[in-house]
Amino acid sequence: MEIRGRRECQDCGCRWSYYETGSVSCPDCGSLRSVGVDDRTLHTDAPATLDLTPYRNAAADDELADAVDDCKSDLRSYLRRRGFVDGGELRPLDESVVAAAELLQVVDAFDRLRDPTDAEYTYLLALLRDADRGERPGPAAVPERLAAARGLGDAKAVDAYRRDLLSWLDEHPDAEARRTLGTVRERCKRVEALQGDVSPSEAESLVRAAREVGSYLIEGDESALASARNRLD
Repeated sequence: MEIRGRRECQDCGCRWSYYETGSVSCPDCGSLRSVGVDDRTLHTDAPATLDLTPYRNAAADDELADAVDDCKSDLRSYLRRRGFVDGGELRPLDESVVAAAELLQVVDAFDRLRDPTDAEYTYLLALLRDADRGERPGPAAVPERLAAARGLGDAKAVDAYRRDLLSWLDEHPDAEARRTLGTVRERCKRVEALQGDVSPSEAESLVRAAREVGSYLIEGDESALASARNRLD
């Protein structure tokens, strides 16, 4: 959405950045009577933190099954708030979003597994340990029965990024990038139609292609766009 990011309180005169607080209420006096003092700018991100500590503790106490719903709720809330355009500036597809999107799918899939193996549990614990730090295991570490969850999570993260890129392109037209994003959408639709049932390496390639389109638009790196096309082909 397009917003006026610089706000001024009509009660006390305080000025602040909506981009930093994500709120129209005055940080000094709490008043909701504020006005924007700059031009409207595309902004899709919001302040958001993901803390998986309660679920790491639940896993350590062998009580993770009782915390699955809360974990999924926190992940959904985090992903809803995250975007990739900050005050008109395009941002990369960061690993925190990708890891959170995967963990949301993996937690759900693991909860439905019959007789989960040690390897599957270890993989879930690795995601719980590192996802809120923007880290996750590589494709080769993904257990077979959790591969579809990884694929679906990656596709959903990429598609969210694609939508923000398209919104940004409305103000910064680039026909080649838009055409490539059309192919990204086709790949995402395929993965979603298969319920994520693609190899982890294919899902990883889709994430990398989306990041390369972003690098092209952010940095003007034409080789990144060419690399994205090669991956998608």
